[in-house]
Amino acid sequence: MGEALAVQMVSFVRELNWPIDMIVPVPLGKQRLKERGYNQVGMIAKPLALALDVRYVSNGLMRRKETRSQVGLSKQERRVNVREAFQARAGMNGKNILVMDDVSTTGSTLSSSAEALYSSGAKDVYALTVARALPHHGLQHA
Repeated sequence: MGEALAVQMVSFVRELNWPIDMIVPVPLGKQRLKERGYNQVGMIAKPLALALDVRYVSNGLMRRKETRSQVGLSKQERRVNVREAFQARAGMNGKNILVMDDVSTTGSTLSSSAEALYSSGAKDVYALTVARALPHHGLQHA
């Protein structure tokens, strides 16, 4: 299914004309990865990177702390939950990076990921998600 979704995204990402050097998926927490057995966004990001002929870096970000599920949290609670949750690995200096997640609700996870990548020396960070959650689907405003 990841490949099928990636194929649908290729032309869209090409049209954006972002000068990306690599694609980095948002990592799952250890417990969630153990439960699932795979990182769902990685299953999409890898074939997308191959189709775009850019480097895929599965471990470009790592979790510095485990976070609770964002489901049911307000915008402020989400921001606090993922603050400083990620750390970028070496090799990001001067790179244009596309960070990918499956769903964006408030953008808190993507912002925290981007901060980690910038702290590691990334030149520019772009964000892409497969879906966007709408506020009337369970997000409580703060």
